[in-house]
Amino acid sequence: MNILTLINKKKYGHELTREEINFIVDGYTTGVIPDYQMAAFLMAVYFQTMSISEISFLTEAMLNSGEIYDLSAISGFKVDKHSSGGVGDKVSLIYAPLVAAFGLKVAKMSGRGLGQTGGTIDKLESIPGFRVEISFAEFVKIINQTNLSIMAQSHNIVPADKKIYALRDATAIVDSLPLVAASVMCKKIATGSDGIVLDVKCGNGAFMKTISEARKLAQIMVELGIKFNKKIDAEITNMSEPLGRTIGNAIEVYEALQTLKGQGPADLTYIVCESAALSLYQAGLFPDLDSAITACQEKLQTDEPLNYFRSFIKAQGGDLTFIDNDLPLKDILKVKNIIEIKAKQDGYMAITDTNELGLLAVRLGAGRTTKDEQIDYHAGIYLNKKTGEKVAIGDVVMTLYTNRYVTEPIYEWVEQTFKIVSIKPREQELIYEIIQ
Repeated sequence: MNILTLINKKKYGHELTREEINFIVDGYTTGVIPDYQMAAFLMAVYFQTMSISEISFLTEAMLNSGEIYDLSAISGFKVDKHSSGGVGDKVSLIYAPLVAAFGLKVAKMSGRGLGQTGGTIDKLESIPGFRVEISFAEFVKIINQTNLSIMAQSHNIVPADKKIYALRDATAIVDSLPLVAASVMCKKIATGSDGIVLDVKCGNGAFMKTISEARKLAQIMVELGIKFNKKIDAEITNMSEPLGRTIGNAIEVYEALQTLKGQGPADLTYIVCESAALSLYQAGLFPDLDSAITACQEKLQTDEPLNYFRSFIKAQGGDLTFIDNDLPLKDILKVKNIIEIKAKQDGYMAITDTNELGLLAVRLGAGRTTKDEQIDYHAGIYLNKKTGEKVAIGDVVMTLYTNRYVTEPIYEWVEQTFKIVSIKPREQELIYEIIQ
């Protein structure tokens, strides 16, 4: 087989066989196929898409490129959760200690930021000393001690996806449906959990822009999960505006801590409880989803989830000062430049471009524009006003945190993300659908 032939085959929309996909994945993983040829193949996939069979073959090929974890040394029901990516999405940071407080075991492998969306690993690395690169043996040990662990992809597990994941980010093809589905599911299956919850986001701030796109992605991933004998549910959630009030890394950990203390924003708390309830229901701890949701809401009003989060951070080397000292946000971030964006008229806040808000955070230093770029953990955005909230002229609607030199275009970029309107915007649904 020849990579040029296969690039051409996919470029013209022809279906690839299992053997051909194995050849491409193995060749790229071992370095025989270089970045520029793999990028050309991925771009062909982006424009021509893949059949269900091809996506299944791609998932298998990436899964078989490395180790598959055996979690039998961990007693109890093992769970995992994945988000397809959204601006301000820090749900996993709260979901994990919340379900751990009910006795479930969270064995989660997470990724870094893609495009305009942040990554759970980047957020955790904003905690001084926190280690995301740990061995499988330590991963198991920490879960047995604290009921949860979140680690970065190791070099031994789905190495093909690790390389492709970084290349997708650097070539603007992060929103390809077949590549998203295969990437998510190869990691979820390789990690070895019993139950999986998928948060498939749609809207302006997500990779999937419409409910129909999100539904198609969710159905593909659920089908893949069933094929590999997993209990799996998917929820389609609204990402037409950022989740919560923060966008960045350390700033999102700060908001996650507030939520674990029972003081989080309503939209974030709602999504967290729905996601956690699905895992609790999968584990058979509650007879129905409604009772599981109520239990989650009540649990967040106790100290238990925060204590599990604290134990997990300590076990992976994190400095607990960030958690134990109730510092104001400006003292946590300590950036050179804090920019307050003020309303120029009375009315109601309307966030109009969540995608651009995510890109603005990247420009402030909170994300990457190349796969090797270093991020600034303290850069980010705080939304003083969210859609539907009343605004008076002169009110601060948004605060930007950055260590970069501030130039005039920053204000132009900000103005693309919101409007002050005279009529209060209609409240939108947060969860459109659950696929079980």
